[in-house]
Amino acid sequence: MKAFLFGLAVSAAALAAVAQPAAGPRDQPIEARGPFGPLKGSLLGAPAPAGAPVVLIVPGSGPTDRNGNNPLGVNAATYRLLAQGLAARGIASVRIDKRGMFESSKAVADANAVTIPDYVADVHSWVGAIRRSTGVPCVWVLGHSEGGMVALAALQGREAASGICGLVLAATPGRPVGQVLRDQLRANPANAPILDQALAAITRLEGGARVDPASLHPALQPLFNEAVQGFLISAFAQDPAKLIAAAQKPVLVLQGERDLQVAVQDARLLAQANPNAQLVLLPDTNHVLKAVPTDDAAANMATYANPGQPLAPGVVDAIVRFVTAPGKARP
Repeated sequence: MKAFLFGLAVSAAALAAVAQPAAGPRDQPIEARGPFGPLKGSLLGAPAPAGAPVVLIVPGSGPTDRNGNNPLGVNAATYRLLAQGLAARGIASVRIDKRGMFESSKAVADANAVTIPDYVADVHSWVGAIRRSTGVPCVWVLGHSEGGMVALAALQGREAASGICGLVLAATPGRPVGQVLRDQLRANPANAPILDQALAAITRLEGGARVDPASLHPALQPLFNEAVQGFLISAFAQDPAKLIAAAQKPVLVLQGERDLQVAVQDARLLAQANPNAQLVLLPDTNHVLKAVPTDDAAANMATYANPGQPLAPGVVDAIVRFVTAPGKARP
């Protein structure tokens, strides 16, 4: 929610050689039209040969930047690593800052005064901008976590989906977000004293009504801050299973089996709702798509603050297979 490197002696010449970065594509600035100012992002790689895929990466919840980091403690650089992995395989991608945040701060005055339909409009704006900039006929949309729900909503309707090749849903809920949040709250025994209040607040927001944060336990007030309740109401109204059932374009559901935030059950629900969707489950992979070979929650969470840790094996491979041959992308 809007609330979530030896000890060897080497010569100076050898050090200089090691310090040289590997040759490869560099980020290029790219813009799309926003409500009151530009939406800004980074294009890595170029569609060559002509017709090669271009992937738009839609961020997850909260103040998450184009690299997949946010000031609330996430520094995994998941989206930057995804872009680099795709570029190494000849696939261009665009990473974006959400409206009202970071370099897209001029797009709206208040980054909290947004809804899922607002983010959907931005996806369509980005798809148009990418098509004009690169000349590709359509854009693959990769949504991570909440971004997957936005991607699904952006695919609804023939006209709206016309510029979208298909979707990659990474760590995306398969149930309404209110249900997911309930499970997350119940999973932590420390929440017992505040659980009833939290569940009641979720139910009220699901009904379209607002909650008085002052009436809640202080620990719950950031989660149900008045400034984000409009967004929460719009997010709770989305049913990912119904959205994917209506999808008429190829969809890949990509899910880590050690994700502490979105369960494998969610991925299976998405795949069941659309028999044409492809499901890839990645062992020892968590919510930020890093490798975690243990059930230790602390080790899992440590990856959220480690930008130097690469993506888990299989993540980039699955995406490349899908966007290059969506009808043959099963592992």
